[in-house]
Amino acid sequence: MLKYFKNIYVIILILFALFMIFWDSNSLLIHNELNNDIEKLENEKEYYRKEIIKDNKAIKELKKEEGLEKFAREEYYMKRDNEDIYIIEYQDSLKVNKNE
Repeated sequence: MLKYFKNIYVIILILFALFMIFWDSNSLLIHNELNNDIEKLENEKEYYRKEIIKDNKAIKELKKEEGLEKFAREEYYMKRDNEDIYIIEYQDSLKVNKNE
């Protein structure tokens, strides 16, 4: 076993392998980190694709007269001239100051 380590070619091959694994700019460690970053970005890309689909559905609803009216009533509490609006708030949805 020791005779293999006395061969200059084996020593150079081992040093080259160590250099490529740890110290090179394209080392195995950096390559692994980049693969992890790519995976995170692809997950983020899929999330945003789903959000775009959801937003496109919301835009389609808002283009209809009924959808626009529903949105205005729910979000901005708008009403027609002959209507009264009552807002019901539940105890767990109220914001309470902790100082009191």
